[in-house]
Amino acid sequence: MSETLAKFNATDLATLLPRLALPADPASVIHDCATVPKALAALEAGGFRIEAVRLVAHALPRREAVWWACMCAIHTAPPDLPAADRAAREAAEDWVRQPTDQVRRTAMARAQATAFGTPEAWAAVAAFWSGDSMAPESQPAVPPPPHLTGTAVAGSVALSAVRGDVSRRPARLERFLESARNIASGGPGRLAVENA
Repeated sequence: MSETLAKFNATDLATLLPRLALPADPASVIHDCATVPKALAALEAGGFRIEAVRLVAHALPRREAVWWACMCAIHTAPPDLPAADRAAREAAEDWVRQPTDQVRRTAMARAQATAFGTPEAWAAVAAFWSGDSMAPESQPAVPPPPHLTGTAVAGSVALSAVRGDVSRRPARLERFLESARNIASGGPGRLAVENA
């Protein structure tokens, strides 16, 4: 790989593996991998793209992971995307730009205004789960388990991949992983809106 994928360097692959719950075949493909970039390359080479998505969702730093979910959601969003879903995604993007507790809680409020069935909703949930507490502001802090952000991001990206025309899933996952590598290398990972 020519890219440095520097944003993955802070993440220990061994720490991530229990969060991924990989089936036997993809787990065997990465058995001898020592780093996230090598595991990502091995999963992609083996055709395990959805497992590669899960790896990336947990390996990227939280802000970058939420941003990636938003970029994937934008790529497959229909022109008639409901306003509540658009607001949820925009709130998640706002949190990436300004990761304050207030913005994070706004993202969750926007997610709650949806039916929790879209990539946009789960990107906003991922932003909320990236903070210090899942409890209401007036209650004692309840820190979210460290895997929750990655789980929500992986779900968001998986939903983006199957939105509308499911036959586009393989090509979409490939583009999404290219976006993730760009983000891991310090780029914006932007994806153009998919042609209808």
